[in-house]
Amino acid sequence: MSIVEEFFDKNQVALLYICSTGDGKQAMRSRLFGHWFEGSDTKLCYSTMSTSLVDADGVVNEATIIVRNDNPNMIKLINEFSETAQLLSQKP
Repeated sequence: MSIVEEFFDKNQVALLYICSTGDGKQAMRSRLFGHWFEGSDTKLCYSTMSTSLVDADGVVNEATIIVRNDNPNMIKLINEFSETAQLLSQKP
């Protein structure tokens, strides 16, 4: 969490992370990061949204956005993440 806090101390942006899929443990990584975040004393300062997306090869990708609650663009950023996730989950 100290890395996340330092990132937001220096940036007035959103943090998007996608868990590595190289070894098939992306869901576990996503749950672990969520557990760390929920256990943090500073979690009340942030809003998060997570999604799972299946790529063309059937690999499930875990992605999460974290935004500080005092970010003036918070609603816009979360909406854009949600819309992009929905668009990416649709089959071509």
